Amino acid sequence: MSIKAVVFDAYGTLYDIQSVADVTEDAFPGYGAIITQVWRLKQLEYTWLRSLMQRYQDFDAITRDSLAYTLRVLGLAYDHETFERVIEKYLHLDLYPDAAETLATLRPRKLAILSNGSPDMLNALVRNSGLDALLDATISVDAKQVFKPSPQAYELIGEVLGTAPDEVLFVSSNPWDAAGAKSFGLKVAWIERVTPDAMALACVETELVAPLTMFRAIRTQMDELGFAPDHRVRALSELPRIA
Repeated sequence: MSIKAVVFDAYGTLYDIQSVADVTEDAFPGYGAIITQVWRLKQLEYTWLRSLMQRYQDFDAITRDSLAYTLRVLGLAYDHETFERVIEKYLHLDLYPDAAETLATLRPRKLAILSNGSPDMLNALVRNSGLDALLDATISVDAKQVFKPSPQAYELIGEVLGTAPDEVLFVSSNPWDAAGAKSFGLKVAWIERVTPDAMALACVETELVAPLTMFRAIRTQMDELGFAPDHRVRALSELPRIA
């Protein structure tokens, strides 16, 4: 069947989560890189732990808790104003340069975001970046009170857009998300922004593994979960040729 809708993950796919590094470095000089990577790793871990524990809290709370954890374990003192300034960046993440043009090119298909983000966070982010003019829907897993990659989260796509799974191309740069969507039955395009060769080279070219390199090793390479994406692309701009 033809693709009737293209649905995007938000964090790391349309929006560059690494763009928080500027504000973390400004707030905590010399610690920006390690804060950025530990914060994101813990943020994802908390979504999975809370889903398994069936103790849901929305993504805003998880983002705050994971930042508090990160600053505590790094021994960094902070005041309320500094903490809020860092958190605020999640409402103003940088779009990937090819995001808006790609979405415009994919019309007239339905376009949407399905994200772990809470409704307030997502709506502010989409509005601040100007994508609200291009999207038919911004879907938060908050409606199901469970995070991706739970099948219940991906069910929201059909419920909101009125599509069958095989009519949807789901796009994510997060391997665990791509695997979860494929397991659910969606057609999946994985954005492989860091190739295995580049990853291997980064790990051997220096004796000291940088925080970003460690993050990429853990979170940017395809997971061994038994569900391969239908398409592997290097950038959002490649999507129009497969959708």
